[in-house]
Amino acid sequence: MTVSWNGRAALIPLRDMLVLYAVTDGARISDIEEAIRGGARCIQLRDKICSDAELLDRARQIHPLTSSFGIPLIINDRIAVFEQSGAEGLHIGQGDGHCAEVRKRIGKTAILGVSVHNSEQAIQAAWEGADYVGAGAVFPTGTKADAQSLDRETLEAICAATTLPVVAIGGISEHNILALAGTGISGIAAVSAIFSDRPAIRERTRRLATLAALVVSGRSEKP
Repeated sequence: MTVSWNGRAALIPLRDMLVLYAVTDGARISDIEEAIRGGARCIQLRDKICSDAELLDRARQIHPLTSSFGIPLIINDRIAVFEQSGAEGLHIGQGDGHCAEVRKRIGKTAILGVSVHNSEQAIQAAWEGADYVGAGAVFPTGTKADAQSLDRETLEAICAATTLPVVAIGGISEHNILALAGTGISGIAAVSAIFSDRPAIRERTRRLATLAALVVSGRSEKP
């Protein structure tokens, strides 16, 4: 897929942007910039509690920053916020509407990600117009209490079932990320592993980006 800003194609292909995907809700703008400077190449804005108006205001603050770095901003779930914010993409869960209907509404050029929990859902998402799928939770996570657990066998089956990039999410840190090597994933998404230690966000992101690149390449040994 070709991602564009203001009608110009992005310099980095979407698959490469997904290698390290930072998910945030309450992070400060300066924290998000630190994550980008550390190696995050995609930012998702996710908040299950605040109003659309509050999330839209937040997205409008973040989007100029991500645009300046050529980084796509992805809105989680809220189609109306996506449509008004100027963000490059939308991510939906299995309970957030049919992928085909969402694709029709947001248009062909927007990035569309879909959360999946098995290979059948991954195949369906690809058929209905998704650009990537998120698979998880691959490890126990405290940031999403209702997250379904996903074992390695299922993750491998999802990766084998589709040519779409598969982004693993859920409890991933620099201490367990290498266990995902060889599964076939195209990237990892992280929340706490990036934003939980504010003074060291850039360095933490840099280490995670290095490890994510190893995992995507299939290697499982630290440099």
